[in-house]
Amino acid sequence: MSPIGSETNPLRVAIIGAGPTGFYAAGHLLDQKKIVVELDMFERLPTPFGLVRYGVAPDHQKIKSVTKVFDKIASNPRFRFYGNVELGQHLSVAELCQFYHQIIYTTGAQTDKRMGIPGEDLQGSHPATEFVAWYNGHPDFRDYQFDLSQESVAVVGVGNVAVDVARILCRTREELLKTDIADYALEALSQSRVKEVHILGRRGPAQAAFTNPEVKELGEMADTDAFTLADEVKLDPLSEAAMAASADRATARKVEILQSYAHRQPTGKSRRLMLRFLVSPLELTGNEQGQVTAMKLVQNELYATESGSLRPRATDRYETLPVGLVFRSIGYNGVPLPDVPFHHKWGVILNQSGRVVDETHQQPVVGQYTAGWIKRGPSGVIGTNKPDALETVECMLADLAEGVTLQPENSSPDAAAAFIAQKQPNYFSYADWLKVDEIEIARGQAVGRPRIKFVMAEEMAAAIGKPLK
Repeated sequence: MSPIGSETNPLRVAIIGAGPTGFYAAGHLLDQKKIVVELDMFERLPTPFGLVRYGVAPDHQKIKSVTKVFDKIASNPRFRFYGNVELGQHLSVAELCQFYHQIIYTTGAQTDKRMGIPGEDLQGSHPATEFVAWYNGHPDFRDYQFDLSQESVAVVGVGNVAVDVARILCRTREELLKTDIADYALEALSQSRVKEVHILGRRGPAQAAFTNPEVKELGEMADTDAFTLADEVKLDPLSEAAMAASADRATARKVEILQSYAHRQPTGKSRRLMLRFLVSPLELTGNEQGQVTAMKLVQNELYATESGSLRPRATDRYETLPVGLVFRSIGYNGVPLPDVPFHHKWGVILNQSGRVVDETHQQPVVGQYTAGWIKRGPSGVIGTNKPDALETVECMLADLAEGVTLQPENSSPDAAAAFIAQKQPNYFSYADWLKVDEIEIARGQAVGRPRIKFVMAEEMAAAIGKPLK
């Protein structure tokens, strides 16, 4: 038989997860000049793009334009997409090993870390990712309920996701009508009674993780005034010294913007956004019905660790913040995949530079790899996953050169396609997705919006005339 990676015996790769990392890995593999690669990408949802479709805020359409790059990758005749196919439900790892030389897991980080404080599970306390998925039309979160009759909301965390949540809560109906937010979320938010949103960070303004465009945007909303407290955005000596040593102009500009918000005067807008720093939640308290009514906060001070990083330390100063709705956005964890080694403490697939590692012997599992947040944890932006995927692909190619691959019983793409169709006859091809995409965009254009999303697989199938079995 001809060597794996040749024209008559292509390297067959299964990619589990159709988010940005999966596409970046696909692009790196298909760009190989000396190796012929065929890819099958699996996604448990009917639609591709993962975080871009269901995580990026609907009022950030420019970020979503990265999907044009992914469409180009998917147009390669050696690429196939199987949407609505879930590992562990429709296919197992053992079954994939029958058809592919290599498997790469790119499923992201799907769950929020908990605050670990009393009252965290009261009604009205939610992970931010649930709210984000809900307003972005994720099928799993279509029926979730958020009590938008509450007037005061706390968002715990100072990353871009926390800022996204706060911003969407503060947008007017007119602003949201310019986005591709899910229709049901648009209607619910249009009836919102939220008047105050508090973004809470445990460290100072110089350590905030959100980007400058994000924080600047908070000060430019149509019907929301953004403020900070002068004492909380004034740099402490340790932060001043760290900034001076780093000469980081972007961080300096971020602090300038936040400090400017402390000097603002109310303009009569109907909502108020407070960006708070050096505070940590200690407890959520509720009423007799189990509904959250307040958050106890402790004020912090910064200290330097032995490594030089600045960490928060609680003081003896406390306050109570009346809130009826809480979203936590303090970090994310991956979700274990069936029969794939997992590091539960870190929330990632057990791996070395992208090679999946056996839990018992800490040795690479032949033919299995990972990339993206499920590999390294939730860090960076969408583009950060491109070099991360490349690192994994280089490991895959190095192992191929050494002859270390799976030995599938039948590496024919037609054999894999027939098996998949038998296990999940209701899969969505990329051609199916392109039809859905076209219809969504047309529906949006008819009313001056970027798109109007379908939410459920049944809606998508009906729209494109695809009978479900």
